[in-house]
Amino acid sequence: MGSYRIETMSRQQLDLVVDWAREEGWEPGRQDGDCFYAMDPQGFFIGLFNNEPIATISAVTYGDAFGFIGFYIVKPGYRGQGYGLKIWNAALEYLGDRSIGLDGVVAQQSNYQKSGFVLAHNNMRYQGVSRPVPSIHENIIDLAQYPLKDILIYDQRFFPGDRHVFLQCWLTQRGHHALGYQDNHQLLGYGVIRPSHSGYRIGPLFCDRPDIAEAIFLALMSRIPAGSTIFLDIPTLNPMGIELGKNYSMTPIFATARMYKGAIPDLPLSHIYGITTFELG
Repeated sequence: MGSYRIETMSRQQLDLVVDWAREEGWEPGRQDGDCFYAMDPQGFFIGLFNNEPIATISAVTYGDAFGFIGFYIVKPGYRGQGYGLKIWNAALEYLGDRSIGLDGVVAQQSNYQKSGFVLAHNNMRYQGVSRPVPSIHENIIDLAQYPLKDILIYDQRFFPGDRHVFLQCWLTQRGHHALGYQDNHQLLGYGVIRPSHSGYRIGPLFCDRPDIAEAIFLALMSRIPAGSTIFLDIPTLNPMGIELGKNYSMTPIFATARMYKGAIPDLPLSHIYGITTFELG
């Protein structure tokens, strides 16, 4: 017999979880842990069996109305024994009566449905190779010096909760490149590219028009070495996003089920060319 307990995760333990996510093939960014933890330090849980970490989950709050579940992992050898369900229930209890989103494994949808989650759409991860970019559109700007409040106003269209703490970190994190498209002093799109363990991930990529999405996509590629592996997570309900990926020889490698418990947010999916992360929404 052994003892099993669930605790709030430390920042150091989150690094272990990011490694587990990498082993699962989820390809988190190298610096993701800093920004994830900054958003909600109380929203990460770890299950310990005889003091050994065997299960993890994140349940990050975005204000009083919305939360997002991620990093739901049970260590091989401990699966199917109820440890995952216990930490899952702890996450739901922490989030309370908020509307909750998640990007789950497609094959596990029925399990999430048992907890009241409903499928909204699928996201597809596309993988490709960066290429040389001879010129950058004249409207592209570096967001490092752009007013955060203006970026937050634009971002509110695409995300159902307040994430200013997260974005303040995400846009300035070491190794991240954040670029926008400005026309007549108005922000019409922005994107971020960051290093992962086997390449670079783009996310978010939010844009008013397809041509803006392509301009930002190319500008982001210009910030990394040509020939690098790149990843982009696109809602399958955005055909122009899928076309963008295909136009640059990106291929689908796996899908997730975006599901919600409670109100399903009315997001402009046709303008979401890349979600921010599968872990935090």
